[in-house]
Amino acid sequence: MNTGRPVFSQLMDWIHPQQFQRFVDRHRGDYKVQRFSCWDQFLCMAFAQLTFRESLRDIESCLRARPAMLYHMGIRGPVARSTLAEANEVRPWQMYADLAHSLIHRARQLYKGEELEVELGNTVYALDSTTVEVCLGLFPWAKHRSFSAGVKMHTLLDLRGAIPASIVITPSRIHDVNLLDTFPHEPGSIYVMDRGYLDFGRLYRLHLDGCFYVIRPRDNLKFVRYRSETHPDERVRSDQVGRLRGFYSRQSYPELIRKVHFLDPVSELDLSFLTNLFEANALSVARLYKYRWHVELFFKWIKQNLRVKTFYGTSMNAVQTQLWIAICVYVLVAIVKKELHLPQSLHSILQVISVHPFEKVPVGELLTEAAHRTPDTLCHNQLTFNLL
Repeated sequence: MNTGRPVFSQLMDWIHPQQFQRFVDRHRGDYKVQRFSCWDQFLCMAFAQLTFRESLRDIESCLRARPAMLYHMGIRGPVARSTLAEANEVRPWQMYADLAHSLIHRARQLYKGEELEVELGNTVYALDSTTVEVCLGLFPWAKHRSFSAGVKMHTLLDLRGAIPASIVITPSRIHDVNLLDTFPHEPGSIYVMDRGYLDFGRLYRLHLDGCFYVIRPRDNLKFVRYRSETHPDERVRSDQVGRLRGFYSRQSYPELIRKVHFLDPVSELDLSFLTNLFEANALSVARLYKYRWHVELFFKWIKQNLRVKTFYGTSMNAVQTQLWIAICVYVLVAIVKKELHLPQSLHSILQVISVHPFEKVPVGELLTEAAHRTPDTLCHNQLTFNLL
């Protein structure tokens, strides 16, 4: 990469401009646009995510403070708060969603060699959602109840590398279980979910599609045991195979199902799991559900390090645009970490980039550990005192 270019521009080079333009053309994003293109909009919003800008006025002030750098950063149009607000309001968010899925596909190829502690060759996904609460008066389209509103991000996370495989953004009134019909069913993959996704009809469709699942049952589950397996580990209280006993439950799921009862001696949690994994041992089933916590860590990282809890616009299009560009930034940082073989965490990489977006140094040099070493500032020629 050219060392005379800003760090921000070097980071954006990981996005192919022709591929981005195909997404824009597909959704007619530049229709009747004269000066401020969709690429300019994406760069401004990505800059806001990387440098933790709080508002559109904050973005405008920060970029206008270095007008000579805008061209080198790739921004060709005039940066104005009203222009950026209008672009977020009317330009289709679907093109940024397509870009995010393209980056996700590339990142998953890079992280597919990551290992899990569970000795299984299957791809393991964790499915969960997180809600960002918003003001009902400003976001009426996101109404949940008569007194609350929110935006929900449903995420299917690939646990090898913590890369989201698929994301759907909806108002918070959409129940989690409905998303089981939206996410792809990959035969041979394992889907780990909490009890909010418990729907035996949908689980049976996963089973018929050749997928596996691990899910927590509700406390009032009616289960008929056909046989039990013994396990030498005392943490496994029971490992049973049977059928559902309820009339409607058995109609929805007529085949055999496995129930594992596990007791965690550290936290003293008494946990039960339902699964159609009959070949894996009971401890592997419990460990798979333990890895579901990675999706919670992903939500925590997104909320703490990117601007997704406060929005630059109030329309659904503006919110979707901001969230999808935030996801693009997260995946882009993950790609840079893997491509440059960086030992730092994603948080450390993002923090370094946030304070050096205008610096003209190679991004690989900036992000290496050698660049962060504290120089020896001690002057050995100074007079020293031997205090006893």
